[in-house]
Amino acid sequence: MSPDKMGRPTPPETPALRRTSKALRRRAVFIDRDGTIIVDKHYLKDPAQVEVVAHAPNALRRFNYALLPVIVVSNQSGIARGLLSEADYRAVRARVDDVLGERGAFIDDHYHCPHHPSVTGPCECRKPGIALYEQAIVEHQIDARSSIFIGDKLRDLLPAKAYGARGILVPSPETTPEDVEQALAEGFDLASSLSVAAAIALDLPFAPEH
Repeated sequence: MSPDKMGRPTPPETPALRRTSKALRRRAVFIDRDGTIIVDKHYLKDPAQVEVVAHAPNALRRFNYALLPVIVVSNQSGIARGLLSEADYRAVRARVDDVLGERGAFIDDHYHCPHHPSVTGPCECRKPGIALYEQAIVEHQIDARSSIFIGDKLRDLLPAKAYGARGILVPSPETTPEDVEQALAEGFDLASSLSVAAAIALDLPFAPEH
């Protein structure tokens, strides 16, 4: 087994990777939504309350210009808890796309887990589970091993371990010190903003942000 980007043995290919064409596989960015692209309002159901995180549109534009698919993977346990509906989620998702579009950036696709273990029982799609990543890999022909996993929680990065991929933690007000400590212990990168994360992912120079 050859080592991955963190010096660990490369994990065997997942079922989704085995279902993709090696000739068509492309690198992508798997990114969390709440707390990473938009401010985490906790079970957001009102599109009017969508607020984009500073630097997020600039970072996503960088990925767009680099022709890297930007794929959102999000836990939406508020649906299971009855705090918002699937229709509410879709309305907020549409507003996120509109706000980013107004700033010249776009998301290629969205995937979400509507479950919560305390309500619906265990599932494979709730992060750090990889079921949604597996779905996206097949649907978009993604080379997960060369892709980037970005989020403000450790659970957003842990799926990268299943593929031997790179993870970047971008702390938000919701990020715990334990998540930062564990992310660094796992060999993931730490970025002060999504713009810095994009620069790291794309191997671009960047200046400190104020």
